[in-house]
Amino acid sequence: MMRFLAAAAVIFTLSASPAFAQRAVVRGLDKITGHARDYTLTLGRPARVGSLEVIARSCSKAAPEETPEVRIFLQIYDHPAAREGEESERRQVFEGWMFASSPGLNGLEHPTYDIWAIDCRS
Repeated sequence: MMRFLAAAAVIFTLSASPAFAQRAVVRGLDKITGHARDYTLTLGRPARVGSLEVIARSCSKAAPEETPEVRIFLQIYDHPAAREGEESERRQVFEGWMFASSPGLNGLEHPTYDIWAIDCRS
């Protein structure tokens, strides 16, 4: 009986806490061409979205009994085209949390690209 109660307590604790994932899904929009595409990012590994380098550091979902919410912590760097004979300068354009339920709340401000949080996956 004690084992059953202990197992139930562990299952309840795990289900009540947010689920952390190994991959984050973001949607990238090229405002020039109007082309949108979903990108699956492995946490800690950079991915290219046009001239942007996007790194997902954390991704979590709310527990099933709570209001649905996806939170992704992103670092985004821009690598603009370099002049002839020069190297491209990497500059940070965004660092922070993006929320799937409120894409305009904490969004990327870039003249060419938009990035939105979509989902977390294991």
